[in-house]
Amino acid sequence: MDSTGTTGHTMAWVTRTVHQIGEQCQDASAPVSVVIPCFRCAHTIEQAVSSVAAQTCRPAEVLLIDDGSGDGTLRCLTDVARRYPAAWVKVLALPENRGPAAARNHGWAHASQPWVAFLDADDSWHPLKLQLQLQAVQGDAHIALIAHDMNVQPRGAPAPAVRYPVQCRGLPPRLSLWRRSFPTASVMLRRDLPFRFDEKRRRGEDFLLWAQILLSGYRCARLDQVLASWHKPPFGVGGLSGDLRAMYRAAVDVRNTLHAQGLLSRGQLYAAHAVGYARHLRRCLLTVARRRVHAGRHA
Repeated sequence: MDSTGTTGHTMAWVTRTVHQIGEQCQDASAPVSVVIPCFRCAHTIEQAVSSVAAQTCRPAEVLLIDDGSGDGTLRCLTDVARRYPAAWVKVLALPENRGPAAARNHGWAHASQPWVAFLDADDSWHPLKLQLQLQAVQGDAHIALIAHDMNVQPRGAPAPAVRYPVQCRGLPPRLSLWRRSFPTASVMLRRDLPFRFDEKRRRGEDFLLWAQILLSGYRCARLDQVLASWHKPPFGVGGLSGDLRAMYRAAVDVRNTLHAQGLLSRGQLYAAHAVGYARHLRRCLLTVARRRVHAGRHA
């Protein structure tokens, strides 16, 4: 596989062709399948799908996968699908709760488009997300995965402004020790990649997949823009990501797995563990600070 061109490059021409790409997207749907795993998400899924429908390059399909919610989520997903053109939103259901990795893989298996983009049911996209990502892959046919930055903001707040010129940087085939991994809701990848989420994992399955793709030599790139938002802090609060100790153990296990697969050398493994521990301590301190502020506001 050709893995040349992994060094950074600036796509200053984005500002000159955005309008042209937008016109093309109005004439035809973008070649993207959007996969959204859903578990008891009736109160957030409508906004997530609305952010997909608001794309200047609207994707060809949206796949909502009910991960054995066992409440009214499946009925809610069906109601959401009825609000859009026939067959644009497709609802799939797993018979039991199997976790986000299995739900994403199920949607990936049913995707019909050459590109697959992921969104979580409680997150949202910037309207220009797919337009800018598609423009980047049109400018570099070797890209297999492209991501971008995310921010934390209140639900319903306006999307951050795009800062021009947009830069797209190819990433070297090694783990960044200090930079955060690709946020899941930022990733768009080629459907035909020979990798999938590890369904045995409930944490760290996304980090493992992105690392396997990058370290196997496939071209990965990142836009220097905030094109999606979390609506709660990604760590230190409720949900799977809120359990910092479990998150840390999962990250250690992922790095050990990458070493066992021959994708990390022993030296790289030790360095990654050291930096990972430092980041874990930082997150713990931030979490303590957040909780004190929260307690003070409600005292």
